[in-house]
Amino acid sequence: MRLSRIHSNAVLEFYTADETTSLELPLFAAGVAAGFPSPAEDYVEIALDLKKELVKHPAATFFARVKGSSMIDAGIEDGDLLVIDKALDAKDGDIAVCFIDGEFTVKRLSVRDDGVYLVPANAEFKPIRITEENDFLVWGIVAYVIHKPR
Repeated sequence: MRLSRIHSNAVLEFYTADETTSLELPLFAAGVAAGFPSPAEDYVEIALDLKKELVKHPAATFFARVKGSSMIDAGIEDGDLLVIDKALDAKDGDIAVCFIDGEFTVKRLSVRDDGVYLVPANAEFKPIRITEENDFLVWGIVAYVIHKPR
């Protein structure tokens, strides 16, 4: 199911998790070395269901495609797919999808003595300080980022 929010010529599309299917794919039990190559021990494969791995709370999980570059230094790029869990409690340092003054944005939450800030991960953007005048809601917490490397 697709939900859309249209505002100022931008479209942010949210998708719900399909709870009726599973997707089991092979997983190398020994893992893949990110440092020095490891000797080829056992190539025993076990099954991994991506839905079970990525979706912990199906009724509260949504997907959204990233538009923009404000989070590139956090490894979140334009076109990436976010797995958003609305059942998780927001805490300092979380990357969250927030609704502020009629628009959705994805930023890192920063709780400071002088207030709450939405902090981008790109020096070209400034943090947003949340005030009482803002219509603000932490809509959900980013649980996973699906990034296409090329």
